[in-house]
Amino acid sequence: MRPERPFVPHSEGEPAEPAAAAAARVHAALTRPGGPFAVVRAEDGPQAGSLMYADGPGTLREFVETTWAFGDRPFLVAGIAGGRSYAYGEFFAAASALACRLSDAYGLRPGDRAVVAMSNRPEWQIAFWAAQLAGLVAVPLDPRWTQDRFTYALDDCGPRVLLVDGERLPPVADWARKAGARVIVFHDGDRHRAPEDRVERYEDLPAPDPLAAPPDAEVRPEDDATILYTPGTTGRPRGVVATQLAQAGAARNPRFHAAASALARGTVPGLEPAPVTLLTFPFFHVAALSALYAAMSAGGAVVLMDEWDAEQALRLIREHRVTSCAGTPEAALDLLAEAARTGDALESLRMLDTGGSAPPHDLAARLAARCGERIEPYSGYGPPETGGAVLANSGAEYRLRPGGAGRPTPSTEVRIAGPAGEALPEGETGELWLRGQAMARGYWQDEEATAQAFTGGWFRTGDLAVVRYGRVDVVGRRAE
Repeated sequence: MRPERPFVPHSEGEPAEPAAAAAARVHAALTRPGGPFAVVRAEDGPQAGSLMYADGPGTLREFVETTWAFGDRPFLVAGIAGGRSYAYGEFFAAASALACRLSDAYGLRPGDRAVVAMSNRPEWQIAFWAAQLAGLVAVPLDPRWTQDRFTYALDDCGPRVLLVDGERLPPVADWARKAGARVIVFHDGDRHRAPEDRVERYEDLPAPDPLAAPPDAEVRPEDDATILYTPGTTGRPRGVVATQLAQAGAARNPRFHAAASALARGTVPGLEPAPVTLLTFPFFHVAALSALYAAMSAGGAVVLMDEWDAEQALRLIREHRVTSCAGTPEAALDLLAEAARTGDALESLRMLDTGGSAPPHDLAARLAARCGERIEPYSGYGPPETGGAVLANSGAEYRLRPGGAGRPTPSTEVRIAGPAGEALPEGETGELWLRGQAMARGYWQDEEATAQAFTGGWFRTGDLAVVRYGRVDVVGRRAE
């Protein structure tokens, strides 16, 4: 790999617009050679030609192992009565213990698939990260799916273990029995006691040893880390496959967004108090992974919500002194409306983070009318194929262009492509192509779909976009 000049898509010379000029200076400060977010261009391997971070973890196992150092800091805070909360050390011990069981007792090996299907409880994260510590391919599934959808995805990815909660056991039990897959059931109570010896209740497993290490599994950057299924609103869901290196890049992107935001506010990155995030995205969604990665990078706490409720969200924000609320634009509008109705000043909140769909243009105005500029608006752009938010719009630029997709991370290149895939100049509209460390390697066992969506390392998003002053604006969808 060789050092790479930071990629900032804009016309030659200093951007004329003040907000764009300020953003370019922040980007240059963070990505200079030897800087915290310097990039290199891969010369070989599955991501040859793509930009990637010069430093940082190469696998999710390396990423999560660093969180052990946060020890007694709060991490997973259950937002429901009676739910268990975990400090970082407790979480890592629990994930390590479960990873050892998957490896030692079940005989699972790197590359085996592990399905995770449950509601937004802390144990979802234990299951997901246990799979990463064991070198397995984590396959998060939408817990709201019908039995037919579950069966399709299970047939497609062929997992050897299913990590599910009690409500998800009935729709997957027949498949697991026929396939001979192991099942661990979380939050089962006495409702679903299955007689099969291949089904265990998580609550019946031995208590984790706080000093136990994860299994001795070899996890390589080129190995697959996750399969995230698309919603399948117009057809069957597709499994988006990301390597360990891609997910490690996806985990570093939110850290860059946070550092850039801090510099733009005139503060020093890393010296602010650890964030407390109210996370309302369902955990299987790529936006939830981005929010989790951001919190874990900074040793922040994550307050969990299973289903959106604006009144409950306000209570949790007050109770836990939440500094960042992450959810859909619709949830953000709902939160502001409820705060206005009840007179809640959202005193502790410092960031309103939206994703999953484009924010409405009036969100920034409504936020400013309620809280001035004390709360920073933020939105991220990134489907499952990009590993989460590879474009971000925040702060002054968000207020200037509230509907924009934003600027790319250092390890993300943008091409506005013409009909033949040629790069169009700034200011012209074409299809948005993206390339970089966090991009997926393709679709699970679907070479035709992979060839259609991925070209020479570029992911063809299907969105029509234009670049001005280095910012990307999505203006529509490509005609099929």
